[in-house]
Amino acid sequence: QVQVQESGGGLVQAGGSLRLSCAASGNFECSSYMSYHRQAPGKERELVATITSGGTATYADSVKGRFAISRDIAKNTMSLQMNSLKPEDTAIYYCNADPGPYRAACGIPSWGQGTQVTVSS
Repeated sequence: QVQVQESGGGLVQAGGSLRLSCAASGNFECSSYMSYHRQAPGKERELVATITSGGTATYADSVKGRFAISRDIAKNTMSLQMNSLKPEDTAIYYCNADPGPYRAACGIPSWGQGTQVTVSS
């Protein structure tokens, strides 16, 4: 199973920016789809953004135009650039690596430990 390690996060004022990074170990195929999810206190975990191995990105409506997801295939890393942050973006952000069609060989998707993002008003 792939191991994922997150970095970034922190405290920022509304309107500010933060960048999250996620590094995945193991074979590239085992992290074919990478994504960020977030969970705010008292709420369900929600999908924020996904990027495929080919670089196709999708976003939750709530972050479109403000967040940008990217990945470095050679390093097997992913980043989430978060701009124009709002207090409602406050949550624990989790990195996920999903093997997609290679699940039989790679095992189940892997989650990072989470990193706190706090946006003050």
